[in-house]
Amino acid sequence: ISGDANEDQILTAAVAYMGRPVMLMRVLNDLYYLFRYENNAHVPRALSIVLDAMDQHLGEKHIQISGSATLFYIVKGKEKANIGIRLKRRIITALLVGMEAHLGDDTMMRNGCLTLCQFKIPTDVLFEYERVVLILLNGVADVNQEGFVQRIAIYLLNSLACQVDGVQKRFLGDHGAIGKMLNLISDRLERRVCDDVLEVAWSTMWNVTDETPQNCLKFLENRGMEYFLACLKNFPDKEELLRNMMGLLGNVAEVQELRPQLMNQLFLSVFYELLDSSSDGIEVSYNAAGVLAHMASDGPEAWTVKEPAREAVLNRVASAVARWDLHAERNINYRSFEPILSLLSAHHTPQCQHWAVWALANLTTVYPDKYCSLVEAEGGIRLLNELLLHDAPYPCIKALARRVISNCERHLAPAEPAAPPPDPEVPCMEN
Repeated sequence: ISGDANEDQILTAAVAYMGRPVMLMRVLNDLYYLFRYENNAHVPRALSIVLDAMDQHLGEKHIQISGSATLFYIVKGKEKANIGIRLKRRIITALLVGMEAHLGDDTMMRNGCLTLCQFKIPTDVLFEYERVVLILLNGVADVNQEGFVQRIAIYLLNSLACQVDGVQKRFLGDHGAIGKMLNLISDRLERRVCDDVLEVAWSTMWNVTDETPQNCLKFLENRGMEYFLACLKNFPDKEELLRNMMGLLGNVAEVQELRPQLMNQLFLSVFYELLDSSSDGIEVSYNAAGVLAHMASDGPEAWTVKEPAREAVLNRVASAVARWDLHAERNINYRSFEPILSLLSAHHTPQCQHWAVWALANLTTVYPDKYCSLVEAEGGIRLLNELLLHDAPYPCIKALARRVISNCERHLAPAEPAAPPPDPEVPCMEN
């Protein structure tokens, strides 16, 4: 017996009509409404039928749309916890294959993206990473896609970009992620619109350039600095936007061979002014100081512009660092301290060391569980002890260095409860 009266009959009808797409589509629509509005007793059976239908009728757009919509409610429902890894992967692959086959269809892309959002990103989709990235980049790039698809695709891309390793970040860059983000930014600038897509586009580039010099170069080659200046001019009061842009430029400035491209009077003047910014707490000022510290670490001969003068910039960097609250909670995530630790040996320019030790002191004070072991693993304690033996660093730098060492010693050998160390009492100004 088959029909659309109840769940059993719908599932029986779906099996019976599996080879007849027109009838199957009607049955799948009934199944969709059943999952959307009612409780269902036979979730595993229904899931198997939907996946079979999608596998067998890849070219039937309406079956893919109906199937993906039903999958959304299945993976969103109370049975979600009972879906094992193998079945979860089969669902994700079915969605991606359906999206690939119907890339130009808004509804299919929308259903697929919404359903992917129900999974743990990136963990659950890493086995199909390259396929997911290419589909999402298509969703971001297609100007004909409705705004919702573009918005959800860029959120998914950003979630992927911030949690994957260098090889996967390079894959994003190699397949045009930077250019597509800048196209979105260009569109927003033309329309004078500062929305979440603009902010997430910058955030995505911040993430894909993290410790990935090739992607930093792509940003510069694609006229990224022009877009930075245009956004700064058109949307000067948007804190999240400014933070994301300066985070990205912090990544670019960490790449020594790219720093000469930032050695430009206009760019330096902007970074110099942003040192005094209170936008988004300390984040914008912190990133501006980081950019300038890395640029100054190349030595006086590398500072090829007259204005702003190197000494004036360094004095303002030191003043900015002195103002920041050592206990400030941060909106930043470090996977490695290598770029910061490299500044500890810049004895020719102690202000570079000042920014670096403040960063380490802040992060090991506020987030000891996360960052003390990272300082230790990357040889930071040895470098800090070497800094303490050197004559060049001014007193506040050494006080902050001792703070980092004591934070790490206390965290890595917690034999008994200890009082927190006092804040450095030496005024944080240059000699």
